[in-house]
Amino acid sequence: METDDYFFYVVKCSDGTYYAGYTTDLAKRLAAHNSGKGAKYTRAKRPVQLIHSETFNTKPEAMRAEYAFKQLTRLQKDRYLNTGRRTEK
Repeated sequence: METDDYFFYVVKCSDGTYYAGYTTDLAKRLAAHNSGKGAKYTRAKRPVQLIHSETFNTKPEAMRAEYAFKQLTRLQKDRYLNTGRRTEK
């Protein structure tokens, strides 16, 4: 189901790594990842499980959230996912 909202999301791969992205349809994107038609990174790491998502009004906002998450260390990512907010580097 597509909406006017944009989502920043994080999935946990079968090897325990995280993959972050943005989309307008979480269910469709998750299905794409698990069918092997999503990101190249997740193809060999299936199945993936959605563990976090945030809603934004615009694509640039969702893209900024994705970029900021990807700049964090693994420890900072874990803290972010546990608390729902970004920690300082």
